[in-house]
Amino acid sequence: MKEITLKPIGIIHTPYKEPKGIPIQGKFEKGVRGTVRLFPEYQAGLKDIEGFSHVILIYYFNRSKEERLTGRPFLEDTEHGIFAIRSPHRPNHIGFSIVKLESVKDGIITFSEVDILDGTPLLDIKPYVKHFDSRDKVKNGWIDKHFKTGKIPKRTRL
Repeated sequence: MKEITLKPIGIIHTPYKEPKGIPIQGKFEKGVRGTVRLFPEYQAGLKDIEGFSHVILIYYFNRSKEERLTGRPFLEDTEHGIFAIRSPHRPNHIGFSIVKLESVKDGIITFSEVDILDGTPLLDIKPYVKHFDSRDKVKNGWIDKHFKTGKIPKRTRL
């Protein structure tokens, strides 16, 4: 198969300079904000995005130097297949986060509920659409046991 080449459309900026202390999912850190400055040639693509409360940021885990097919997730010490966890150490090093859109001005997107390292290259932005992206009767595999009580698990940070 032909090799695929991607190029960033902007750079993500957050308070998280190192992995230690970053939340495992942005929804666990409601008050933390980040920004993306889209490169000028992509800024026209932001038209009408301000009407969405949440967006999906698709990015490249540029600090991940390993590719693994198994790994230990942050919620437990058991190994799982890489496609059953959200580790950055995966083939292609692609990640995504659903963030709350706070504002869009002059090519700069401000968002909250962030779990991304500062300086991460942004590959794409998609609107989060409840009618498309939310499902009923979802099974969450091994993760469900950590949410049985309805409370947020204690291990929500790296």
